[in-house]
Amino acid sequence: MDYFLLMAGFVLLIKGADLFVDGSSSVAKRMRVPTLIIGMTIVAMGTSAPELAVSTAASLKGDNAIAISNAVGSNIFNLMVVCGACALFKPLTVKMSTLKVEFPISILAAVLLLGMGYLGMGIGRVDGAILTALFIAFLAWMVISARKARATAGEEEEIKVLPVWKCILFIVVGIAAVVWGGNLVVDSASAIALNFGLEPTLIGLTIVAFGTSLPELVTSLVAAKKGDVDMALGNVIGSNIFNILLILGVAGSLSPMSMTMENLVDIVVLIVMSVLVLIFAGVKKSINRMEGAIMLMMYAAYMVYICVR
Repeated sequence: MDYFLLMAGFVLLIKGADLFVDGSSSVAKRMRVPTLIIGMTIVAMGTSAPELAVSTAASLKGDNAIAISNAVGSNIFNLMVVCGACALFKPLTVKMSTLKVEFPISILAAVLLLGMGYLGMGIGRVDGAILTALFIAFLAWMVISARKARATAGEEEEIKVLPVWKCILFIVVGIAAVVWGGNLVVDSASAIALNFGLEPTLIGLTIVAFGTSLPELVTSLVAAKKGDVDMALGNVIGSNIFNILLILGVAGSLSPMSMTMENLVDIVVLIVMSVLVLIFAGVKKSINRMEGAIMLMMYAAYMVYICVR
């Protein structure tokens, strides 16, 4: 039964992501908002819903290992696998604003998490409140940026877009499908993994992180395949910022979470990999197929490391 639910989850994720990208892209074109902004807000929040649900539930149940490792593991997966796989489909062009602002913010969020974890070996309610407040500030800044982009948008070539009702339907149904599909995949995969006697931290970094990141992976791949490379990259960066500031912020505010040295090591790995990808993107303002392949191989090496440690 678990294997059947796993396959059903994959189907929902793929179809839901397809509808979500179509609806969000159409909204962006209709409102003259750059797809990068849409990717970092609506799409990123929608695809991060599984991480929020899993980490919050795990925190309330006292499963700190799964709560923290899920968020950190998802970020590493998003960065190396989602971006790497998208680059194999089509080289990801990176805008200068992304290199100077959004990408550094995602790295600073990880550095802040490392500092909180190192000083207190956990995320307390005050830490959670600080992270949540920073998320609200980030979201407000994104909304302001979207308004400015809309105000300064010039005359554009007429682009065929979906009717408003269909955009709303696609987005709502798409979100419901990716969240439901993500939950099915996580629940069934976790049940399968537990039958093999895996540790909670390992489950959080692998099965759960992979399952909750499937919406980001599928949505970004669909976006890249359709040529919306800004949405693909924006979805990853936005999701990574949300995973730390919003998800761990809310989880820590509800129930203090302790950290282990393994958690700190994983956060350091996330920071190092983030800086490396930033360098890749900064050299030629894009991430090409070769760099995408290197990112995938680095993630494979990281998987081997966490399985044998």
